[in-house]
Amino acid sequence: MNQLTDFLQAVGYRTVIGYPYLAVYIHLLVSALLPIYAGAHASLSRPSSAAKPSNKTVKQDHYDDDPEEQEQTMERFGPIDALLLPLMAGLLLISLYILIKWLGDPVLLNKILNWYFAVFGVWSLARMIKDSMGILTSFVFPETCNMDGDNWEIDINQRQSKLNVSPSVKQNQPVPKPSSAPSLLSKITNAMWTLRELPSQQLDVRVYIHKIVQARFKTGSWGITSLILAIVALVYYNFIDKPWWLTNLLGFAFAYSALQIISPTTSSTGTLIMAALFVYDIYFVFFTPLMVTVATQLDIPAKLVFPRPTRPSEDPTKQALLMLGLGDIILPGMMIGFALRFDLYLFYLRKQTRRTIKDSESMEDATNDPSSMEAFGSEATKATWHPATGGWGERFWTSKNEILRSKQYQGILFPKTYFRASVIGYFLGMLCTLGVMNIYGHAQPALLYLVPGVLGSLWGTALVKGDIQALWGYDEDEGEKGTEVHQAINSVIEKPKDTKSNENLSVFGRDRKSELIFISVNLRSKGG
Repeated sequence: MNQLTDFLQAVGYRTVIGYPYLAVYIHLLVSALLPIYAGAHASLSRPSSAAKPSNKTVKQDHYDDDPEEQEQTMERFGPIDALLLPLMAGLLLISLYILIKWLGDPVLLNKILNWYFAVFGVWSLARMIKDSMGILTSFVFPETCNMDGDNWEIDINQRQSKLNVSPSVKQNQPVPKPSSAPSLLSKITNAMWTLRELPSQQLDVRVYIHKIVQARFKTGSWGITSLILAIVALVYYNFIDKPWWLTNLLGFAFAYSALQIISPTTSSTGTLIMAALFVYDIYFVFFTPLMVTVATQLDIPAKLVFPRPTRPSEDPTKQALLMLGLGDIILPGMMIGFALRFDLYLFYLRKQTRRTIKDSESMEDATNDPSSMEAFGSEATKATWHPATGGWGERFWTSKNEILRSKQYQGILFPKTYFRASVIGYFLGMLCTLGVMNIYGHAQPALLYLVPGVLGSLWGTALVKGDIQALWGYDEDEGEKGTEVHQAINSVIEKPKDTKSNENLSVFGRDRKSELIFISVNLRSKGG
């Protein structure tokens, strides 16, 4: 054992001395891939190839949220946006460069931009912290887990753990315990149940002020806690200090949130955007001093920074940093997230079945003689949608076979062929960037290597698998249009007959004339 320890220490020492940048590059690669992976998975919602779940399915699967709340609202780019995006980015870069040169010392500009980012950073950071807390909670308090070879399901409402194969076998423990373990004290058990129920409690807040505001939102304990932590972090960043790890945390949050709200809509638009920004990045890094100057002079959370060894020509009293712009994460990540959603679309598309549509001259003939029915066409029957996110703790505590048998988590395990190919392309592109930068000692336009890596792996995989036509025709806007039509139809069907008696009511059913201010806060449980 001592020989193995000495060997590992020697390898670590030689690595640090011989390759001082290796640890920095590993740190950079992990930090770039983490928000892409998390943001892409968090962007998953029901594709147009899947059928909307019925109310019965929602209750059986114990969804954390209502189906309508699970639909992602994304900002979808079009071909015109693909042409305008590099133009607007170039104008912004030129404007910032002129301001830096005019001010001389960009301290004031940094303060203004940091407060600007802080406004959006509160929402982004709170969202990331809340989702992270939800994942950690699923590991500590999973909804299903395997114990002694048996699969147990936890019922929060009844405060019981039930054996799947025999629901009559129950425990009052918040987490199933091995048969050989002693029972916990009742006080400890009750405290653990209370702690377990805490994330499922939600506040339904409704606010109405006559002719000023009319809002409704839901939040829970994790939402409130994450908001407080986000505010504390941003206050510390703007008033006290800007350590590199806090800059990266805010950068993670921006990238994580951005990847959930932007979409190239189609593969052609995404390819056009990437190609335009490919040219933009090369021009402003190699042929102008603008990109390097703005990146090094502005101290804002629009980049990730990594401590690196100080070169002999640099000031040893200052911390040397390696930088990676958020654009080099978000823009390729946008296409990687698109590839993951395409994987999910194909998964449900290939689960569809075709149903033959029959017709007859009269229903009376069909009743007397079923053979008189004639087939005149067919239609696709879509598979029911199951959430594709969550279940991290359940997958850890439960075997894969049990997960596949559980309808609640059937949507999680789907083939991710195009996602994995795009991630590999991004990884190889980033390796090329770091390698060339290390050889020539000059800042490199990362998109010069990332764009061919991501697009080449995406389209190359489609060519090999024969999915070029499917990838080219996939349009994420189809599902949104279908939802809008469905909502429009429902609004017409559910429209009250007596509209005059309701025209003075707010969306909460309150009387606009007799009530100027109305505030309501209700506590409810997700599972109840």
